[in-house]
Amino acid sequence: MPSPIQFQRFDSNTAITNGVNCPKQIQVCRYALSSLKPTVSVPETVANHHMHVVGQNQCYSVVIQTINASVSTVWSVVRRFDNPQGYKHFVKSCNVVASGDGIRVGALREVRLVSGLPAVSSTERLDILDEERHVISFSVVGGVHRCRNYRSVTTLHGDGNGGTVVIESYVVDVPQGNTKEETCSFADTIVRCNLQSLAQIAEKL
Repeated sequence: MPSPIQFQRFDSNTAITNGVNCPKQIQVCRYALSSLKPTVSVPETVANHHMHVVGQNQCYSVVIQTINASVSTVWSVVRRFDNPQGYKHFVKSCNVVASGDGIRVGALREVRLVSGLPAVSSTERLDILDEERHVISFSVVGGVHRCRNYRSVTTLHGDGNGGTVVIESYVVDVPQGNTKEETCSFADTIVRCNLQSLAQIAEKL
């Protein structure tokens, strides 16, 4: 069974307590790596990917999932920008519409979502694909949904015992009529389900 997921959410008060400068209009929030086990090594260059500029009407959160599979095995699933439905059950289909020669930074994909969600489709751009450091990031740039200006960063890290720690952070606009807490709760649920599915799939490979 996959290990429990951990959450780390930030607001302006938390950020100030942790010594991060938070101007009135923009908060710069950073993931607190101290929650990870000492055996998990996260290079500073990788940790910096989880630093997001968060606007006044945006929310930010981080989800952590441990997986009993090697980093290379988990990465073989996560890196597939052209196949998010490989572990994201809310994705019905995906079509890469602009990638040039192979999947590379700047590629665009059109994602169709399953029924039952407050969304129909999403156009997403690949922002980072670091094969060496196991970092992937995408931004939502269009589609029929409520996740405006959504940006996600996922990094993989060895746990020192042959397993993997997955860190996924995101920032997204708070839709009109919703609170930051409601928006993060919804997005956390989606990310949590995705990472649980990733764990189940990777542990069977």
